[in-house]
Amino acid sequence: MLEDPEVDAVYIPLVNTLHREWTLRALASGKHVLCEKPLGMNAAEAEEMATAARDARLHLMEAFMYRFHPRAQAFVASVRDALYVHATFGFNLSDPSNYRMHASLGGGALLDVGCYTVNVSRWILGEPDGVLATLKRDRSGGDGVDTTVTGLLHFAGGATASVWASFDSPEGQELVVVESERTQRLAMPFSAWRDPDDPYQLMVESFADSVMENRPVAISPEDSIANMRVLDRIRAAAEAI
Repeated sequence: MLEDPEVDAVYIPLVNTLHREWTLRALASGKHVLCEKPLGMNAAEAEEMATAARDARLHLMEAFMYRFHPRAQAFVASVRDALYVHATFGFNLSDPSNYRMHASLGGGALLDVGCYTVNVSRWILGEPDGVLATLKRDRSGGDGVDTTVTGLLHFAGGATASVWASFDSPEGQELVVVESERTQRLAMPFSAWRDPDDPYQLMVESFADSVMENRPVAISPEDSIANMRVLDRIRAAAEAI
């Protein structure tokens, strides 16, 4: 497919450890890339991928589909004077054969669903200047993948965010924003299965428009690098305990 001159762009849906390799191969073949989240295994990989895209003058975008849903966009646009953000994303995963249960494939709750909770916190509050975290690892076998991660982020001006990601819980998502005069909640912020607006379609259409009209992508590589930096800091803070 990468050798086909009629293919302008590709979507990378592979396990996390293969995002960098196949994004770089696609860019080297002259293809624009929509890459599944998280963009890389860490910020260094994301930076390498972004540099390759910039040097090739091709578009690279991380596939955070929820960012394109009108409901999520309207919610974030309505936030004023946020003091605190609480974002959770969890579900029960007990199948040891699932790639998410293997750190060697880029699995783990932090990269799989924690990336959403960090992303939405940054979308609302900006970049954190402090990070505290803890994590729980699966000790039943395999390579000790993280199954529950809790993070506390501090932002300039005093705002904070708590982020929680888990493979140990019933399925559920929550986004709560405490503002100076009200508290807002968005149910199921990262999914829309029975919704007239398909965030996946909206994301692909946005990316295609960027390719065809040669305009910047909606989620910049710089945004994705910044998200990976926070994920790196969460992991480092948890492992330091």
